[in-house]
Amino acid sequence: MPGARLWQASPLTYLALIIASVLSIFPILWSFIIASRDNSAVYEMPPVPGTKFLDNTSRMLNNPDAGFLVGLANSFLVAAVVTVSVVFFSTLAGFAFAKLRFRGSNILLLSIILTMMVPTQLGVIPLYLMMVEFGWRDQLQAIIVPFMVQGFGVFMMRQYASSAVSNELIEAARIDGCSTWRIYWNVVLPALRPAAAVLALLTFMESWNNFLWPFIVLSNNTPTVQISLKVLSAGLYSTDYAALFAGTSLSIVPLLLVFIVFGRQIIGGIMEGSVKA
Repeated sequence: MPGARLWQASPLTYLALIIASVLSIFPILWSFIIASRDNSAVYEMPPVPGTKFLDNTSRMLNNPDAGFLVGLANSFLVAAVVTVSVVFFSTLAGFAFAKLRFRGSNILLLSIILTMMVPTQLGVIPLYLMMVEFGWRDQLQAIIVPFMVQGFGVFMMRQYASSAVSNELIEAARIDGCSTWRIYWNVVLPALRPAAAVLALLTFMESWNNFLWPFIVLSNNTPTVQISLKVLSAGLYSTDYAALFAGTSLSIVPLLLVFIVFGRQIIGGIMEGSVKA
């Protein structure tokens, strides 16, 4: 049937998906391969896995200047707090802008959108001076507090809430005696779960991979995982690539776990919405 053929994937589609998958997986696979070999075998082709992964990992973890485990724990703490904060405030503000009527809402939303147009680099110097004034330099709150609310998240949740949450559902909840907070928590937030999972995944990845601002405001005494990797790459006479890629491989694992967790939430939310429809 013509309708069935429309949804059938062509061989070219499968070929494109295979190529995209290989290109996406290859850098991760390359990191694990280099982490399992000696430095002398870094540039050898073809890339064949070795048996030195545990030795390279041990050498990397025992590097006192890098502080990799401390950086790993700091990065996870920072990324988790920032992600929870961004998702909470973004869904709350998105609900308010999409479904509540109050004076100045359009101006406030426009102001939030304008913040998305300002390059991050322009705010580095004044933000650094603020951190020094607060006494937060070389402390984790310096890389947590400035990123607890993001304009992109608010705008994204506002757009999704406009279509995912019906006005009739909110009116029915008000007739039942629900307060605005209870409507948000019991009605709006479950409906925003798929978009919130996407936002959580993007926010966690951005916070985990952030290097510039932590490098400016933190020191090696309070590292994130990215700073620890930078220390590993800055050898005095040469770079220990095996240990560096061992640290890189370990730093990828939390991202993969978060992707698996939130990926299931995204798919589950999409399937739930399709069943309800």
